[in-house]
Amino acid sequence: MRKRKQRPTDGGGNWMDTYGDMVTLLLTFFVMLYAMSSLDVAKWEVFVRSIFPNRQEILEDQVSVNTPIGVEVSDPRGTPEIPEEIVRTDMDSLYLTIAEKMNEIGIDGVTISRGDDYTFIEFQDRTFFDGDSSVLTEQGKNTLEVFCDAVSPAKDLLSQVNIMAHTAQGDPEHPNNPRTDRMLSAMRAAEVCIFIQTRESIQPDKLVNISYGQFRPIDTNETREGRARNRRVEILMIDEGASVRSLNEYYEEYSSGKNADRTVVTTGQPMDTGHGFAPAEPDQDGVSASMSPLKNSAEKGPAENETPSGGAAGTMAE
Repeated sequence: MRKRKQRPTDGGGNWMDTYGDMVTLLLTFFVMLYAMSSLDVAKWEVFVRSIFPNRQEILEDQVSVNTPIGVEVSDPRGTPEIPEEIVRTDMDSLYLTIAEKMNEIGIDGVTISRGDDYTFIEFQDRTFFDGDSSVLTEQGKNTLEVFCDAVSPAKDLLSQVNIMAHTAQGDPEHPNNPRTDRMLSAMRAAEVCIFIQTRESIQPDKLVNISYGQFRPIDTNETREGRARNRRVEILMIDEGASVRSLNEYYEEYSSGKNADRTVVTTGQPMDTGHGFAPAEPDQDGVSASMSPLKNSAEKGPAENETPSGGAAGTMAE
């Protein structure tokens, strides 16, 4: 009988042990890297805030998930340094968000312009107030509610918000009574400012109300329509981290047409009938008339009859 050949005993399958050890070491290495890594709290806060604007408790719970044991993390309720590129993206889309929400409730004629580091909004007079009144209309309250809802998620990205109110010159031949003129525009700006503050959509220390009176018209006071345009409320929102310039600089920059490609006028039509925006129409000089003060508007001719107040001291503001 033939003898069976003996199998080699040189351990030919032992390479599996070496391979298994190497895989185990690699796995251990990557687990250590993962354990040593930390979450970028600032970026995570911006991300969560964009989805849940008022959910601070969600932010606190989620930040602690991947925090290594024994490592201190700064209080997420503070104000982390937000990357500039993230701020720019959010603020550049805010003006379109506001316009969309205005269209959804049928508000037309609102001009919204995005500059390099600011957003400028012009509301027509009929949106907020009746003539010679500083009491917000129901339409004005609804419009401000929409504005507050749109701006609230981005309130930490704003450094200052100016509310500027204007009146119209009732009689082009005579200036308005100074007391009536200034008080009316001041009360209009204050009413808008108070409404925004009570909704807690913007921090109170960032709100500034400004009274211009009759002295920054954007149309003639000769017609009722022109005076309606001059009686307006404007909101200037300045980005966080931006240098605050004089108001004249903001007016002049807009009037130059620099922001024309990022300026829209709401049509009051929902999105399913088109984009819902109208381009800002330039005036005869090639730039938008909005925000561009007209000089000597009283020289354009007599206005419709208005009720005088104060005799020679001036007429009643509108």
